[in-house]
Amino acid sequence: MISVLIADDQALVRGALRALLNLEDDISVVAEVGRGDELVEALRLHPADVAVVDIEMPGLDGISATVAVCEAGLDTKVLIVTTFGRPGYVQRALAAGAKGFIVKDTPADELANAIRTISSGGQVVDPALATQSLFSGANPLTKREQELLLIAEDGLTIAEIAGQVFLSEGTVRNHLSSAIGKTDATTRAQAAHIARENGWL
Repeated sequence: MISVLIADDQALVRGALRALLNLEDDISVVAEVGRGDELVEALRLHPADVAVVDIEMPGLDGISATVAVCEAGLDTKVLIVTTFGRPGYVQRALAAGAKGFIVKDTPADELANAIRTISSGGQVVDPALATQSLFSGANPLTKREQELLLIAEDGLTIAEIAGQVFLSEGTVRNHLSSAIGKTDATTRAQAAHIARENGWL
């Protein structure tokens, strides 16, 4: 029997996934959580072979939660299941240690097969996303550029951003200018939007 833990902030989605997976003879859902920062503790209380994890959750996003699972040394393998089929997310999730990445409109039998594959040591990536990911290339943004674009999304001025990250205004301006260039944008807000659409943030 393959044990599964579901992490998704939408109760209806968790319930639907639980109901679908419990129809399988060889899969059993042992626990659910609604926040990314609850995942590691839940897995310690309810060890699972596979964690089915959403990307966008409060506390910790799915990618950060995957890193936490790996750093905790747990044997659980992570399958990211998300509404947001962005190529950059695939790259970031796999780099974080996830063993699979599929979108939520995947048919139930394919989800079950993905769980079986991952449980037995394989990897699964949605074919269309894998192709997009291959052709979109790696995330061009540095960690610092990603950090500053995330802050810039809130509409802060250069001075406010600089104060928040303890850098000079000139340094912040240079990093943001670089990010704008790399995303072919004309403003900080547009650069942040493009980066988010590509799954780079």
